[in-house]
Amino acid sequence: MLDALLARGSSVRVLLRTPAALEALRERGVEVVQGDLRDPKAIAQLVGGTEAVVHVAAVYRTAGHPDSYYREVNVAGTEGLLEAAARAGVRRFVHTSTVGVHGDVGSATVDETAPFAPGDVYQDTKAEAERLAVSFSRARGVPLAVLRPAAIYGPGETRLLKLFRAIARGRYAIVGTGRPHYHLVYIDDLVRGYLLALERPEAVGEAFIIAGPRSLSQAELAAVVAKATGGRVFPFKVPAAPLQWAGSLCEAVCVPLGIEPPLHRRRVEFWTKHRSFSTEKARRLLGYEPRVDVEDGVTRTVAAYRAAGWL
Repeated sequence: MLDALLARGSSVRVLLRTPAALEALRERGVEVVQGDLRDPKAIAQLVGGTEAVVHVAAVYRTAGHPDSYYREVNVAGTEGLLEAAARAGVRRFVHTSTVGVHGDVGSATVDETAPFAPGDVYQDTKAEAERLAVSFSRARGVPLAVLRPAAIYGPGETRLLKLFRAIARGRYAIVGTGRPHYHLVYIDDLVRGYLLALERPEAVGEAFIIAGPRSLSQAELAAVVAKATGGRVFPFKVPAAPLQWAGSLCEAVCVPLGIEPPLHRRRVEFWTKHRSFSTEKARRLLGYEPRVDVEDGVTRTVAAYRAAGWL
């Protein structure tokens, strides 16, 4: 997203929690505010004088944090950012939600009208934050667009790196039946979705699912990654129920100690929940068109991982 905005000649200001990338960002002409979403002074400095806000920060699927931390960042942090945006009079606020707010959608391919059915604290707090953003926008007149991305992958994105590594090394078994679908969105397609949400007047007041051209079953996805990496998938499947029980046990022991569990329930649900989504609304109102199919996107991602020394 940063690369795309800078390429358009936009002036960009970012919120940075740690100083690791500070100098690299400044060398690219990016204005940096140090702090986090729980720091009102940093948020005011971040948003003041801006035309638009793109809110992508969140606590993601780590199980080493208490539920209260997810709410502090994902919900209260969103509220503070919206409040600062209202005071600054921004012309557009793009809020990042997730298709995860819909939970397990069953065997259907669903759109934005599907009910919210969050299945864990991350999804629950993202659903709460989206509802808050919509109600805040209506009450305070902040021009809001909501994006619900599918599972993001591509160069630089590491959430599927463990999956790619396991298959590349021939140490991967499908959990469960392999039939539930998983819907990906390549990073370049997602960035185009953000730019459209920033620019198109039709985006205001709406929520959009931003996903790739199609979903794949878990078995199909594993086969695509195996082909791209030259790896393999074990010819047997692992039952999901014992792993779910083990994940619950790991969480019960590790979370009170502030330790990231080696296995948690949400990781097992990666294989068992069905997630297939329609992008028809984004196509119709925004002109969104996903260009990168899974085979091409996985091939590009594998090349990037290898160039970085990650595979």
